[in-house]
Amino acid sequence: MIGKVIGAFVGDRLAKQTSGIGGASGAALGVVATTVLRRMSLPAMIALGVGGYIAKRMIDKQDGKGEAAQPPKTSTAPESKAKAA
Repeated sequence: MIGKVIGAFVGDRLAKQTSGIGGASGAALGVVATTVLRRMSLPAMIALGVGGYIAKRMIDKQDGKGEAAQPPKTSTAPESKAKAA
């Protein structure tokens, strides 16, 4: 019972951050997620986590947010040359 309440709370919080899901449906998703995770085996949970990590890395690489991405310039002003004293 406590797990369902915690799952509903977490689902509600996630629904507030996600534009396509409302508060009540997020709470329902949280309850369903806790039930599904409780019935999954440990190897299946590990495979799900690794698959999610790989998918995130691939999406970040396609968006240009990967490790090799250049940070944006913070200033558009031309560089000034130092004067000799």
